[in-house]
Amino acid sequence: MKETERAQIDGLIFGLGTLVLLCVIVPIIFAPTATTSLIETLFDTLTQELGILYVILAVVVTVFLVYVGLSPYGTIRLGSGPTRYSNFSWAAMLFCAGIGASLLYWGAAEWVFYYTAPPFGVEPRSDEAIGWAASYGLFHWGPVGWAFYCLPTVALGLSYHRARVPVLRLSAACAPVLGGRTDHLPGRLIDLLFIVGLLGTAATGLGLGTSVVSSALHRLAGIEDGFLLQSAIVILATGLIAISVYRGLDEGIKILSNVNALLALGLILYVAMVGPTSFILEMGMTAIGTVVQNFPRMITWTDPLQTAPFVESWTIFYWAWWLALGPFIGMFVCKISEGRTVRNVIFGMLGWGSLGCALFFIVLGNYALFLELEGTYPVVAETLDVGPSQALAGIVARLPGGSFWLAYLAVVGLIFIATTYDSASYTLAAGATRSLREGQDPARWHRVFWALSLGVLPLSLLFLGGLKVLQTASIVASVPLLGVYLLLVVSILRRLREPAAKNPEAGSQDPAHAP
Repeated sequence: MKETERAQIDGLIFGLGTLVLLCVIVPIIFAPTATTSLIETLFDTLTQELGILYVILAVVVTVFLVYVGLSPYGTIRLGSGPTRYSNFSWAAMLFCAGIGASLLYWGAAEWVFYYTAPPFGVEPRSDEAIGWAASYGLFHWGPVGWAFYCLPTVALGLSYHRARVPVLRLSAACAPVLGGRTDHLPGRLIDLLFIVGLLGTAATGLGLGTSVVSSALHRLAGIEDGFLLQSAIVILATGLIAISVYRGLDEGIKILSNVNALLALGLILYVAMVGPTSFILEMGMTAIGTVVQNFPRMITWTDPLQTAPFVESWTIFYWAWWLALGPFIGMFVCKISEGRTVRNVIFGMLGWGSLGCALFFIVLGNYALFLELEGTYPVVAETLDVGPSQALAGIVARLPGGSFWLAYLAVVGLIFIATTYDSASYTLAAGATRSLREGQDPARWHRVFWALSLGVLPLSLLFLGGLKVLQTASIVASVPLLGVYLLLVVSILRRLREPAAKNPEAGSQDPAHAP
């Protein structure tokens, strides 16, 4: 394809992306009431009419990845060199990139919504509702969610590290299906969908993380928890993101992720030790058992009789959120996974990612549940009347040395925001770079540009406020990617059967071409 034609298509995609942002931001600023109403209608329509597609895709992706990981194809190595990062640094980077402060937002209080409006027609606020409330967070943040992250990772890893395609773009991962049309509109359209999906879900994650930090500061120092404080936090986080992404993978993102993982583990361990340890462990084991025993039921439940809006409000929202963020996480984890086998990547992401999330829900969530059941702190009322982030701040404030831990929470939340979106900025820059070989980073100015750009849409959605606004951003951004994920499944199957390009080490252990 001629250089001038590529430039024209790139310009078209950039223009369309800018137009999408303007179409979202301008109505929010000049017609907030009408925009909020439209967003609520969009959420209800999309979840009810398309929800079944997310459930089916969740089953397909999870089963497919487990099959690939257990099959002889799992031994295929991504790249010919040694692993670039230690297991801890690799797990820390993928966890911090994939989760962010959203886990803090939901980890302590998500059970409240399941307790007051439980699934399967269970009576609200009953003992049975407590069991499901303590379990469903582990399901929504468990292997199925991480499978949505893992599928693009494997597809991009086979393309970038194994087939030696020097482009880190979602369209390149679909090349076995698209053929030579990756540089034409079909491929460029897929890349545009990736950018729109990431911007939409970045707004969700940044919005939730900002609420955590602002609630902690409000509880600690009495600063009004409003749009001005949240805007200041977004600006501060954006600056931290820009510095981290400017320093690159090794000197910026890796270091910040390692520090944040240790800080987050410190908070979890402290709560587990000073809180009701026996209750936390007992409820945790019960929750794990509930998920294991009911996993097939939970992953396939669609509530066809419409007994409650549980599936649409939670399961579909979460699958859409993981789906929309998946290509971004896939690009980032692909970049840091050189030298690992396909099996390492699949079960590392599904295992370490799920374990990290489970720790937050088991420790923070059950500590909050204990406070509610003992009448020590009205977690349910605070969550429903004010918000999960304010409930989290109130829970942390009741720890021994509560003021210190509130400040600690604000710092961890801020770094969580940065570690997620420095990765996003790096990935956007990598995806927009014409050629990016193994070991090469996108230009620094390019990374910083995307870091600054990521702060615009979250500020606009925070201006509207409300959880439904943030949820809808993820739903809308994910819809076009439903078809792309099916393309990725087919592309992976075809890539697995190809010989490695200029990679004798990988080729010698290729099960598809063994004698």
